[in-house]
Amino acid sequence: MSWQSSYKHKIVTAEEAVGHIQSGNRVVVGHACASPEALLSAMVENKDQYRDVEIVHMVSMGASAYCLPENNPHFIHNSIFAGPTSRQAINQGRAIFTPCHFSQIPKLFTDRILPVDVTLCMVSPPDEHGMCSFGISVDYTKPAAESSRLVIAEVTPHMPRTLGDSFIHVDQIDWIVETDARPTILNPPTITPTDEAVGGHCAELIRDGDCLQLGIGAMPDSILGFLGDKKDLGVHTEMFSDGVVDLVEAGVITCSRKNLHPGKMVATFFMGTEKLYSFVHNNPRVAMYSVDYTNDPRVIAQNDNLVSINSALQVDFSGQVVSDTIGFNQYSGTGGQLDFVRGATWSRGGRSILAFHSTAARGSISRIVPCIDRGASVTTPRADVHYIVTEYGVADLRGKSVSQRAKALIDIAHPNFREDLRREFENLYLKDNPFLRPMPEGRRSGYWPHEHDGDYLKQLAV
Repeated sequence: MSWQSSYKHKIVTAEEAVGHIQSGNRVVVGHACASPEALLSAMVENKDQYRDVEIVHMVSMGASAYCLPENNPHFIHNSIFAGPTSRQAINQGRAIFTPCHFSQIPKLFTDRILPVDVTLCMVSPPDEHGMCSFGISVDYTKPAAESSRLVIAEVTPHMPRTLGDSFIHVDQIDWIVETDARPTILNPPTITPTDEAVGGHCAELIRDGDCLQLGIGAMPDSILGFLGDKKDLGVHTEMFSDGVVDLVEAGVITCSRKNLHPGKMVATFFMGTEKLYSFVHNNPRVAMYSVDYTNDPRVIAQNDNLVSINSALQVDFSGQVVSDTIGFNQYSGTGGQLDFVRGATWSRGGRSILAFHSTAARGSISRIVPCIDRGASVTTPRADVHYIVTEYGVADLRGKSVSQRAKALIDIAHPNFREDLRREFENLYLKDNPFLRPMPEGRRSGYWPHEHDGDYLKQLAV
């Protein structure tokens, strides 16, 4: 049978397609803006047929109706990255959260740590060879489909046909639902003066020929706005949005100096507007790969001068970074932050930047704190941190002692909190610590142990 005949034979309605899902199945859903909403809507409408269907995905840009309280008997949402539509369900105990680095998620499926029964995905129409593209979401979606017992694909002409290792053949799809749906649009954020201040400091750390990893949101977009005078920048990232397109069109991003995939912008998913989706469609300068390749720190590090730029919710005096929890509450997820922090660290000439506003809650809370909140989870360990950036400047923590880190971080905290932070520093590192005294002149770090610390440390080890 030709692939064309096979394709026609597999076409069903969304209701018929989700009828093949069974109670107790684990269903992996295509990521972010490539979420197959027609299939998910049909599945929720068909909920009375199911009990305990496990829905696994990262960011959901759709309604996520399976997270609603009334659907609890039918669906269990297993989130690997909390988002606006799943956050409440997780923190109220109606959904579960599984921590995992983005680069490691495919292994959960391919190694059958989380065996996949059904994959629901959105793909482009087949080309002349019967190959459909996963379009704007290759990431974990492709490995899940390749490991799945059943693949149900929503095929739409509006899904960009992206290139690279991004394809699935019609023969690998079990049921096809043709729609006219468009991938979810994510409009550009509003950039504030604070975003611009942070972006300006970050841009000063970027040099001609650097290879960039940027996330999404006002902060990355503000940084991109300061790069117009740079030359021959490259891109190796997990995702990018519309701002990158502007720099390509301006001749700033050429990828000509990349030593891995020269001339190519490497990514694993996209979130943006029609402008972005049109740009990546059939674009030979864009190479899409699954996330176990793009986010593998060993692959990232093969790019010389790799600069990773990510955000954070809280940083303590020692440099511990919290990016996905607020106390005990799950806010987002581990994602690819540590993947790229470590990849940039191992890259020859690489730099890792964690950038954020100095305050939260309309200026009432400092993001730089003496100790992370009770219940918070460390996303990036202190030993991995390089640059911390706020609107008040840059703190280079690499090679700094804990007391030096605290001083550097206080200097870039919001002025309204600096005095309180200095008092906390004195209490933690001077007044309340009888085992520290000033370092003699000529020493580089600020404080060192008393002579009798050896006995004290022996007692701690007992």
